[in-house]
Amino acid sequence: MAAARILGAGSLLLLVVTLYRGPIHFIDFGLATVPALGLDGLLCLMFFVQHSGMVRKTSRDRIGRYVPEHYHGAIYAIASGMALFALLIFWQPTAESMFNATGPLRWLMRGLFAATVLGFVWGVRALGSFDAFGIRPIKASLRGRKLRDLPLKISGPYRWVRHPLYFFVLILLWCYPDLTADRLLLNSAMTIWVAVGTVLEERDLTALFGEPYREYQRKVPMLLPWRVPRRG
Repeated sequence: MAAARILGAGSLLLLVVTLYRGPIHFIDFGLATVPALGLDGLLCLMFFVQHSGMVRKTSRDRIGRYVPEHYHGAIYAIASGMALFALLIFWQPTAESMFNATGPLRWLMRGLFAATVLGFVWGVRALGSFDAFGIRPIKASLRGRKLRDLPLKISGPYRWVRHPLYFFVLILLWCYPDLTADRLLLNSAMTIWVAVGTVLEERDLTALFGEPYREYQRKVPMLLPWRVPRRG
């Protein structure tokens, strides 16, 4: 459980720092622009395949053949943390600047980043008993209790959009004021990953909650909050 918390929380914290200040450049391989972008692209692909593939039911069923089901969430958090750490540690920045926001625009983008971080926290808190690191099933098993399925809860930003955490991630990506080739690659790749991951998650949620989630789909936008939520 400690490993899941440390790797999961640590990698997310490093991601937020990286999105705010740019890559920390832990390891410099001395690559030219094209090879650097090639390596960065492979790192993105590795992370996306692990993060989106391992959470699917087929992957959970395979893991369940060898590991008790209540450990899956923690194993997923550990694997995701390691993959994200690898992405951030081995990332190779490129020097060429494509865009630099200055003056009021730069401060506006910085303020938007801070507000979005608060929005992300709002979204997590709105989930109530959100278990990001797979701790609840392990604790329930140790206590000899059966873990109850959580009900479909719609509150906070979830009244505006079905996937507010993904929406906030997109803002965090694109409000960085200094755009280089490697940052454009990261932003574009993660935007595609968010779009694909949202569609796959929609399938899982529909299978899990059935008609109540389909009704939710009819009332609330999927990713972009383009309309005011209904009351009641």
